[in-house]
Amino acid sequence: MVLITVITVGPFLVTLFMALKSPGEGIYEGILPQDPTMVNFIDSFEKANFGTYFLNTVIVTVMAVPLNLLFCSLAAYPLARMDFRGRGLALALIISTMMVPFQLYMAPLFQIAGELGLRNTHLGLVILQVSTAFGIFLMRQAYLRVPKELEESAYLDGANKFQVWYKIALPIVKPTIITLAIYTFTFTWGDYLWPLLNTTKSGMYTLSIGLAQLSQNFDGSNMKLISAASILTTIPTLLIFIWLQKYFVSGQTDGAVKG
Repeated sequence: MVLITVITVGPFLVTLFMALKSPGEGIYEGILPQDPTMVNFIDSFEKANFGTYFLNTVIVTVMAVPLNLLFCSLAAYPLARMDFRGRGLALALIISTMMVPFQLYMAPLFQIAGELGLRNTHLGLVILQVSTAFGIFLMRQAYLRVPKELEESAYLDGANKFQVWYKIALPIVKPTIITLAIYTFTFTWGDYLWPLLNTTKSGMYTLSIGLAQLSQNFDGSNMKLISAASILTTIPTLLIFIWLQKYFVSGQTDGAVKG
């Protein structure tokens, strides 16, 4: 475990130490900073315009996560708990889209976004994460583990399908919802290709694009600034995971139905 920890956490710590080094300190003069300073983090906002990139990324992510959870949860429930003609075909078509690389349809998607006026807009950056095949499939598998007896009891008490979904199914699959939220947050926060295609104005760049441009525009002597920007890009994802990891629990239906 110590070896795995060193391999996984080591590069992050080295990047952090490099970001804390003072301007007059060489990046190869030892691992630990001799005179720790936050000037590199401040410069990344002032000189590299990371404040705007950070705000754009926050807006896009805050919009994408709840929309993805809502629509994936709604789309998956009928596929798991309702009988209707063509359910198997609909599920197969949704899953088949996961096998198509994004590079194959990014050109027509780029054209459609332009025709709909979604280029250089936050909504245009969010549109791909409103509902995903992976999210629908993940939620469907979670709904399949919900005991039918609980739903039947709710129907006998007068609940409709929407109430059963909202009050019975959703609380039971809460760990899966948290998992999907973390996945959506991580993917949206670090997405690079679609924001690069759909934005032509620097004022709409996200952190991933800003970090890539920062690496291209600055040489090796500015590695401390690049390290500081990398840390700022990574910290929100780590905080979200640490905050939500306590919800990764199982067995919420244990004892719900007497056997």
